[in-house]
Amino acid sequence: MQKITPFLWFDGQAAEAAKFYTGIFKQSKIENISPMMASFELDGIKFIALNGGPQFKFTEAISFFVSCQTQREIDYFWEKLSAGGEKSRCGWLKDKFGVSWQIVPPILGELLNDEDEIKSQRVMRAMLQMDKLDIKTLQQAYHAGTKTKQRKPK
Repeated sequence: MQKITPFLWFDGQAAEAAKFYTGIFKQSKIENISPMMASFELDGIKFIALNGGPQFKFTEAISFFVSCQTQREIDYFWEKLSAGGEKSRCGWLKDKFGVSWQIVPPILGELLNDEDEIKSQRVMRAMLQMDKLDIKTLQQAYHAGTKTKQRKPK
């Protein structure tokens, strides 16, 4: 049994949100839909969506972090989750319901946490220029300046 379950407050869109999200994440299912709420699972994580009304809105203070191993995966989730929503900077987006998502490759953390501060700063600068994250560009920033100079023959 999952001990902690994300509980999302929607303004009458709980069922629509459950169908939207389960249509994006491949290993997902809707467990139950009623007039007041929907329960669903995304990649093994249970969610509950409530039709709570207009009193509360989603903010970036809470977001869902989607770990993507490949650029193809990043591209897929970036386009699907942002459809009808809003694309932002550094891998962040809001979906059409206002829920914030981060679409991020695990390699980003590795590159940013490198012991070589100069390399990690180059990666940070590159990331700050991006909306959707690009793995190849992040790796190029990391490796910039590490190429060995060839000696000119005498």
